[in-house]
Amino acid sequence: MTGVRSILLIVVMLLYAAADVLALDGQSILEQVDRNLAPESYEMYRKLINVEPDGKRKEFVLYTAKKGRDSMVALFLEPSTDAGRTTLRRGDNMWLFIPDVGKPIRITSLQSIVGGIFNNSDLMRLEFSTEYNVEAIEDEGDTYTLSLKAKTGSVAYDRLTMVVDKSTLLPLSIEAFAASGLLIKKLRYDEIKDFGDGIRRPSVLETESPLYKGYKAVMLFANVEARDFPDEVFTLNYMPRVKELR
Repeated sequence: MTGVRSILLIVVMLLYAAADVLALDGQSILEQVDRNLAPESYEMYRKLINVEPDGKRKEFVLYTAKKGRDSMVALFLEPSTDAGRTTLRRGDNMWLFIPDVGKPIRITSLQSIVGGIFNNSDLMRLEFSTEYNVEAIEDEGDTYTLSLKAKTGSVAYDRLTMVVDKSTLLPLSIEAFAASGLLIKKLRYDEIKDFGDGIRRPSVLETESPLYKGYKAVMLFANVEARDFPDEVFTLNYMPRVKELR
């Protein structure tokens, strides 16, 4: 009996070790996905297009700067009615600066300052590996399917199912779920583009939601470049001056 117990104990220990290795590999893949999407610190331009069921469109152009794993600021350039508005994210905290108001106001990740399907979390996405743990990974041949769980309750989506291309370690699609299990939205990455300096990533992100039937939103990425910024850029006092970075 002692020998049997010893064997069972070894088997259990091996299973735990295998689980730890699996989790480590999954988290490593997720961290590589982050790095392949963009450098840790960068600047970029984006166009956001909201399409309503009747075909009506509203477009926004933004300049975005990010530093490290927890700081991002975005400046609205178009349309003219929104030009000068600035959003700041520090960790889980977000603010909106409107020139006519003159004082930053707090906003939440689930709100949307652009309307449509993209919320503030989508607009000010930091890094997946900062916000999520990999709970499971499935090898699907040409792809990995990662099951992600939010690290805190302040993250916009409680769970994500991310399909990653094995050859590029870039995301192909994401399904976002609430804590209840409700599917909130689907996102699809497309049209890989070479931005130079080793940055080769999807230039298009499309989303749709069963909660907004007939609506669609598209984010187009341009001029993604590595750039470092002083910490001052990511403060409330600097929000009116973000335009000086361009």
